[in-house]
Amino acid sequence: NSIGALLYHIAAVEMDWLYTEVLMRDAPADIQERFPMDMADDVGHLSRWRGEDLAALIERLTFVRQKLIATYASMTQENFRRPRHLAEYDVTPEWVLHHLLQDEAVHRGEIGMVKLLAAQALDR
Repeated sequence: NSIGALLYHIAAVEMDWLYTEVLMRDAPADIQERFPMDMADDVGHLSRWRGEDLAALIERLTFVRQKLIATYASMTQENFRRPRHLAEYDVTPEWVLHHLLQDEAVHRGEIGMVKLLAAQALDR
C-alpha cells in the first residue's frame, strides 16, 4: 500500500464508523464528496490512491477527525456507552473509538515501514 492509500483509508474508515455506527445516518454531502473512491477494490485491497499531494490527504483526515472529535466531545457518558443495534452486530461509540485507535496504530506502523523501505532503496 502507498502512503496515500493508507491515509485515504484511515480517513474513510473513520468517516464510515462515525456516521454508520455512532451517528447511525448517512454522512453529509460535504463529507461524502471528499471520498470519490471506495476504500477497497472488489477483492479487498485498498484502492490505489495517486495524484493527490500530502497536504490534501492530511486536510481530508483533519476534516473528518474534527467531525469525530466534535461528536465525541458533545456525547454524554450514557450515549458513549449506549449500544447501537445494527443488522450484523451491536456496537458502542466507546468500542468504535477503541477500534479506530487500533486501526490507525496498525496503519501508522505500515506507513513507517513504507518510509523505511523507501529510504533504504534510495541508499542503494
